[in-house]
Amino acid sequence: MARTALAMMLSLMLLFSVSPPALAKASSKHSAKKHAAAKEQAAGKHGVKATTRGAKGRLKAAALVDNEKLVRKVVRSKGRRQVVYQRVAPLPALPVVPPVMTAGDLAGLNLTHDPLDLKSNAALVLDQSTAEVLFEKNSQVALPIASITKLMTSLVVVEANQNMDEMISVTDEDVDREKFSHSRLRVGSQLTRANMLHIALMSSENRAASALGRNYPGGLPAFVAAMNAKARSLGMTSTHYVDSTGLSSGNVASARDLAKLVVAAHQHAIIRQYSTDSKYAVEPGGPMLQYRNSNHLVDNPDWQIGLQKTGYISEAGRCLVMQSKIEGRPIVMVFLDSKGKSSRLADAGRIRKWLENVRPSALTPTITAHN
Repeated sequence: MARTALAMMLSLMLLFSVSPPALAKASSKHSAKKHAAAKEQAAGKHGVKATTRGAKGRLKAAALVDNEKLVRKVVRSKGRRQVVYQRVAPLPALPVVPPVMTAGDLAGLNLTHDPLDLKSNAALVLDQSTAEVLFEKNSQVALPIASITKLMTSLVVVEANQNMDEMISVTDEDVDREKFSHSRLRVGSQLTRANMLHIALMSSENRAASALGRNYPGGLPAFVAAMNAKARSLGMTSTHYVDSTGLSSGNVASARDLAKLVVAAHQHAIIRQYSTDSKYAVEPGGPMLQYRNSNHLVDNPDWQIGLQKTGYISEAGRCLVMQSKIEGRPIVMVFLDSKGKSSRLADAGRIRKWLENVRPSALTPTITAHN
């Protein structure tokens, strides 16, 4: 019993022989290591490495994979300034998309320089009252004409004297399976022939133009034959049609031919009105649909536009035909294969400014040498 008590006393004396400051120091080191480990673990979760200035070199010396970069940031934590570095991988490079080549580009028409610096590969401007050509650029080259086709579609419909009040329907045959273009007219929609013509001319509604051709006596083949026959009768020797919408690049014409078409179509009041209305609403058997003109120049009070039609497919570029009064003269303008969404309208503005300021005789472009 006495020996056991003596042993316990000796153990207690040995334990307290370590000084309190030494115990505190050991405890502090243990806590610091524990805190640093926790901090490093937290930084690893967020992809951030917290460092001092002295550690920057060690981080940069570390191997960076996949073209990583170190990004330096200064942050504040609990009121203290701290420098951190983060490994950042670069964004993947975007694929290079080659520019779309139009039929005009492929034919080398983009090498033609003209004095007005038009953005259209082909153009023609003439005085409607005298048939005098005032400006031309590649005007005799047959090119895809996109929805300019619908101007001939309207001419055939109007001159066939079909009942404009007859209701015609959109069917599955009118769905575009060549360019997969969008249409607001669903299969089963019903409109009068007049309303179909209105939105086809004003807003280039493809299903409306298709339905107009389908509902011609003899169907679409007979309608296309009538389009080509009308072109021949007008002296449009470089023109050929394969559909009533212009979605096919097989619809081709020269700028000179299209000027003849504009003059012929301008004789019909219904074509003048429908092509230049700024907006129009139809009820195809469901909710009312509001259409707007595809050419915003019709809303510009500075322009006196008597007839117009726009067109676009990738092979044709941006196209525009217009009849407008400029300096008191009725002027026909044709622009084919223009580059840029608004460039055809800008080309019309360049022609107008030139006519207003110069009162020109005819201009002919030149071919510039390209190495």
